[in-house]
Amino acid sequence: MRSILLLTITAALSSGALAQSAQDHGAHHPANAVAPTSGTSKAPKVPPAQMETQMKSMQAMHQKMMDAKTPDERQALMGEHMKAMQDGMAMMGQMHTSNGKGGTRMSPEMMSKRMDMMEMMVQMMMDRDGMKPPATK
Repeated sequence: MRSILLLTITAALSSGALAQSAQDHGAHHPANAVAPTSGTSKAPKVPPAQMETQMKSMQAMHQKMMDAKTPDERQALMGEHMKAMQDGMAMMGQMHTSNGKGGTRMSPEMMSKRMDMMEMMVQMMMDRDGMKPPATK
C-alpha cells in the first residue's frame, strides 16, 4: 500500500512539475523574441532562505499532527496541514530555472533541497495516513 501511495505521489509530483515547467517556459517567450545564444541560466525563483522557512513550517506542522492525541485534534489541524502541503507543492513548482535552450535545470544544491522537501511531504502524508482509524467492515 505504501509503495503504491509513494508511486502515485511521485507520478503526481512529476506530472505537475512538468506541466508547470511547460507553462513557465511558454510564458517567458514572446512570439517575436529571438532565441538566446548563450546557455546561461536565470537565478532561482525561490531563495534558499524561503525554502528553509517552508521546510521549518512543514516540520512544525508535522510535529503538531504527531503530537495530537485524539482524532478530533488531528481533524482540527487538517486545514493547516493541507495548507502547508499546498505551499510546499507550489514552492517546488517554482524551483525550476531556464537553461536558455528551451529546457529547465536546477543546481545540485537546489535539486537536493527540492528532494528534501519532497521527502518531507511524503513522510507527512504517510504519517497522516497511519493515524487514521482502521476501516470498519
